[in-house]
Amino acid sequence: MFRPPAQPFWHPGAMPPPFYHGAAPLGVPMAPHIGVPVRTVWAANLDAEMVSLRALAARARFIAFAVHYPGVVFHAGAGAADHNTLTEGQRYAAIKANADALKPLQVGLAVATHDGRCLAWEFNLSGFDRAGGDPHDAGSVEYLVKARGMDLDAHRARGIPAGRLAGALGGSGLLWRRDLTWICYAGAYHAVYLLKVVTGGLPLPGDVAGFLAAMQQLVGREVYDVARMARDCPDMPVGLERVAGCLGLAPALDSPRLAGAGAVLALQAFLSLVFGVFHGDVNMYRGLLQGLQVT
Repeated sequence: MFRPPAQPFWHPGAMPPPFYHGAAPLGVPMAPHIGVPVRTVWAANLDAEMVSLRALAARARFIAFAVHYPGVVFHAGAGAADHNTLTEGQRYAAIKANADALKPLQVGLAVATHDGRCLAWEFNLSGFDRAGGDPHDAGSVEYLVKARGMDLDAHRARGIPAGRLAGALGGSGLLWRRDLTWICYAGAYHAVYLLKVVTGGLPLPGDVAGFLAAMQQLVGREVYDVARMARDCPDMPVGLERVAGCLGLAPALDSPRLAGAGAVLALQAFLSLVFGVFHGDVNMYRGLLQGLQVT
């Protein structure tokens, strides 16, 4: 069974400056008992929340992202074993087919700053209409509704139009920078949907090289997938919440277990692993997305 490092952990909100990354130490450890607050964003409060996000973005150092979407409807293989034997190009083709056809439901962002502040936002989109015939996997959508608490009626009535969210994120001050580290968990689908959201729903690039180039332009080269990192920790379980449990991390505040909470756990898990397990050296994981380059 995986055991977290013996030293205590501090929450990024409690970290005094400076907030280091790379081969240098990250500062003092993180305390798991302090939850990061998640701000729920609908169409009515988007403008106000973007003011807060832009203010934090000026001091941002780490950003974790998670996107909820209505399942997978196009499959490249008959099962998990087949998926593991697919080439990178075949995996991307299946991901692209799904992301081009389906509408994202929710975007979560968790932002940690140089001076130790940490907040998260959960942006609820309005475009998906299950009853109207929008493509989706029924089991995945039911899981989000019944097990995770997603309110699809509220999304349709009060959610953010995709074009408006694209504009808001484009002006957030977080994109097209080279001084930020981006974090996800099992991130292939999260990354392609993030690109789709930011580009206003445009079709994804035609091949892996085009996608990686577009992502590098959008968020730079510093992208890390906690799932790939955790795989190299002996006896670490699979699944973000299980990884967080092993690391003793606190759940997010003021949020059901949806995209905002997922972004918070990914951010905390990344910092915990970097500081407590990999001693600041995670260059070998840079740019590797679970489900795309690695399985």
